[in-house]
Amino acid sequence: MKLEPAFYHRKNVVTIARQLLGKVLITSIKGKVTSGMIVETEAYSWKERGCHAYNGRKTQRNEIMFDDGGRAYVYLCYGMHYLFNVVTNTSDIAEAVLIRAVEPLEGVDLMIKRRGDIPLHQLTSGPGKLTRALGIDRSWNGKVLWNDEVWIEDIDRKVPSRQCEVSKRIGIDYAGADANLPWRFSIRGNKWVSK
Repeated sequence: MKLEPAFYHRKNVVTIARQLLGKVLITSIKGKVTSGMIVETEAYSWKERGCHAYNGRKTQRNEIMFDDGGRAYVYLCYGMHYLFNVVTNTSDIAEAVLIRAVEPLEGVDLMIKRRGDIPLHQLTSGPGKLTRALGIDRSWNGKVLWNDEVWIEDIDRKVPSRQCEVSKRIGIDYAGADANLPWRFSIRGNKWVSK
């Protein structure tokens, strides 16, 4: 069952990032479906320096973060990797969850075709890897997450607290003390979690 808009409109981005573990991210492109169970996420809020919206609406790039929750925020990182984020909260409160890794479920052959001949456990084990495998690029920025192109489903798989690894986010040392916020969540022992 697709997650309803109300799931994304809640006020606590950290809670949403934790609760996205075990949900399934699905894309359908020209009738070809690929999907993966979300195994790693990171939360971002306008209140902290790791977030693209920390300094407000300064660029076209972060504008979508100020929209109602339930939209895709896709941006190009290092000029080569598209990263997929889930916008949360309500209009004008810029928060999002970066989907860092998924465990492949449906359409694995198509994912391999998109990514090349690599070990299966590396297919979607990072934010740039999963977008390429699922066919997501910058043109997906702003799409609502309950349409027929990209959506997230709840498969009634709750990740118990003992299986949830909590740590600081990756690659945001520029954020100073905010880089140490424990806002990264992953499923302990899952081989698709990024390294």
